[in-house]
Amino acid sequence: MVTITMVLAPMLAAAASSSLPSPAPLHPAPLATHRAACAGKDGWSDPAPPVRIFANVYDIGTCGITVLLIAGDRGAAVIDAATAEAAPAILANIRRLGLAPRDVKLLLASHEHADHVGGLAALRRATGASVVATAAQRHALERGQPTATDPQRGGTLPPFAGTEVDRVIRDGEAVTLGSLRLTAHSTPGHAPGSTSWTWTSCAGRACRRVAYADSVSAVSTDAYRFTDHPAYVRTFRMALARVAALPCDLIITPHPGASDLYQRLAGAKPLTSPTACRDYAATGRSGLDARLAREARR
Repeated sequence: MVTITMVLAPMLAAAASSSLPSPAPLHPAPLATHRAACAGKDGWSDPAPPVRIFANVYDIGTCGITVLLIAGDRGAAVIDAATAEAAPAILANIRRLGLAPRDVKLLLASHEHADHVGGLAALRRATGASVVATAAQRHALERGQPTATDPQRGGTLPPFAGTEVDRVIRDGEAVTLGSLRLTAHSTPGHAPGSTSWTWTSCAGRACRRVAYADSVSAVSTDAYRFTDHPAYVRTFRMALARVAALPCDLIITPHPGASDLYQRLAGAKPLTSPTACRDYAATGRSGLDARLAREARR
């Protein structure tokens, strides 16, 4: 597990502020500007302005792909990188917030598909940040293509520019950057290296347990049958149980539509929920069950 904790609790916040400088205020776009830019668009590379999700957490990604920036007192961590085509817009979003690319010190990933890590190599070059990944992600990130056990290998996902992984972490290991503390949770299924991330962020005395829960959809090439891979299905089900158990008030997902992120930011739905991750995992479980049932009828 990797948790980005800017502040664990209000009392700890006060203690931390006495010894660590606070991150400078950033300058996200209004949500209305994002909605106007993405009206009728949800493409992987469609540019979108940066918006604040909560406290020190910002989406600097595209209309259809989440890229998170978590700001701290010793720099920023970024989770995911969208596509190679989106990299210039992501770097522009970092600058628009008021940061320099070199302020990004950590680059992390949800899973090893081109729509989420295609721009990772470009971000690493531009920022000089360390790429931190699990062993299950490393091979694909460095080679630029899914591994042989990935249900989507050989399908429509394009290859991407590989990049060196600077540090390999274990499931449950914490990555820290100043007062930021991120916890990585191995949740394989959508991809073999699927990783979810949790942390706590606070805006004043309002603290939220944030979960960047990886994709839970049972997607594959036309030739792949989950029923032919029972061990993978068992692993997938265990991962869904882990997603359901994540410490989670505020859920964010690599595809923002999968968790209605922008509807929630707009107030059309509650931003937080004590059952957010359980509900998300239940959706994944239903999708996997439906996929297996379709395969059984063929």
